[in-house]
Amino acid sequence: MKTSVSPESTSPEFPVPEVVCIGETMALVTPTDAALSQSREASIGLAGAESNVAAGIVAAGHRAAWASRLGADALGARVSSELARRGIQLWTENDEDAPTGVMFKDPGADGSSVYYYRRGSAASRMTSGFLGADRLEGIRIVHTTGITPALSPSCRAMVDQLFTDARAAGALVSFDVNDRRPLWSLEDAADTLARLANAADIAFVGRDEAERVWGTATASEIRAFLPGCALLIVKDGDVGATAFSGDSDSVFVPAPTVEVVEPVGAGDAFAAGFLAATLEDRPLADRLQAGHDAAARVLRIAADMPPIG
Repeated sequence: MKTSVSPESTSPEFPVPEVVCIGETMALVTPTDAALSQSREASIGLAGAESNVAAGIVAAGHRAAWASRLGADALGARVSSELARRGIQLWTENDEDAPTGVMFKDPGADGSSVYYYRRGSAASRMTSGFLGADRLEGIRIVHTTGITPALSPSCRAMVDQLFTDARAAGALVSFDVNDRRPLWSLEDAADTLARLANAADIAFVGRDEAERVWGTATASEIRAFLPGCALLIVKDGDVGATAFSGDSDSVFVPAPTVEVVEPVGAGDAFAAGFLAATLEDRPLADRLQAGHDAAARVLRIAADMPPIG
């Protein structure tokens, strides 16, 4: 496996980021004139939960890095250039033997379908120790999602070690459950996602996905199921979000009314808004509101990230 390292991952001229987000970003192909099976034209963008969060944190005025592996190919170069253009530091390796992942979106009247071409991708080859404790010195928050351990056994081991290394470096561990049903079995997902969410310092989970994966129907049931997480955020769509800290304390903030164009990316934006407010040591209610405000900006557009500027 031949790799090369992004200059930004080693250069002293870049200030230490406050947040590092680890996970796969793929090229996203979306038809622009018809359904995917009939389209003659398409746009190429990016799709990656963790890089979405990094972009939102930078947009909120903080320093963030995105860490991953990309193919040494044109799509990998496109991912890198777009994220760098948004002011995100790139902590990446380029793999000459594995490709950048690709995702196709098929928009329809009843919602969009997605098709992944990411098996064997460069990102799926991340291994334990990809980011060691020494590399994470000075980082305040390390963020990843439940998508990353679903990519491969080596990625699952990497995330387990990441939790240990982040804490050794003095960083908080942030984990968004972000269940992706096509990537792994329900049994594997349920066990691994519960273990990681319960071990996180900050965990985000949608009430609906928790019910789908664990059978927990309410925010209180989710908290009882994940008692070990220091700060648990349960998102309930257009109802609102509840933050649980300690054994019994909880704060609820209702979601704003939004005319939704497309929901994709809103959960990542919420996490970014919440984490940015956490960096500012704002009260829990303010952090939840910051998450809602960031999500609302994405819900109003047909893209995962707001346009630059």
